[in-house]
Amino acid sequence: MYPDARLKTECDPVELPLDDATRAIARDLLDTMDSFPGCVGIAAPQIGALVRIVAIDVSGHKKAVSDHGRRVLVNPVIVSRGAERVKMREGCLSIPDFTGNVTRAESIVVEAVGLDGAPQRLECDAYEARVVLHELDHLDGLLFLDRVQHARDVFPRKRYQ
Repeated sequence: MYPDARLKTECDPVELPLDDATRAIARDLLDTMDSFPGCVGIAAPQIGALVRIVAIDVSGHKKAVSDHGRRVLVNPVIVSRGAERVKMREGCLSIPDFTGNVTRAESIVVEAVGLDGAPQRLECDAYEARVVLHELDHLDGLLFLDRVQHARDVFPRKRYQ
């Protein structure tokens, strides 16, 4: 949870080939994501691991256009980004009390290594692109609040009981 310093720390690349410790971090990411209904992504620093691993899953989300399913991305890199930029509301498990309007690219291409050690190339657009960009920001020590351009674009999170 913010203000934990690990959330503002740039993460180290994972050494290849993948080892058991890396696979354990990936399992922890997936388990943590599963424990929060509606969670579509999480990054290793959010569970205290300062390595370049994220988990995403926008399956069935109403805003998803592209949907590559449940994925763990190791050492992800954005290789291209669409020029069109869209402002949308974002939230984060690490900042549970607020959401904010963030402008991001509408489409991206990301390359990474999967848990099987094979290279992956994902062409993401709309909501999936936003989720990947949000999670990759965590690997560089950035939070969605760092991307908010005006204080008026930050909102208390609505709580449902």
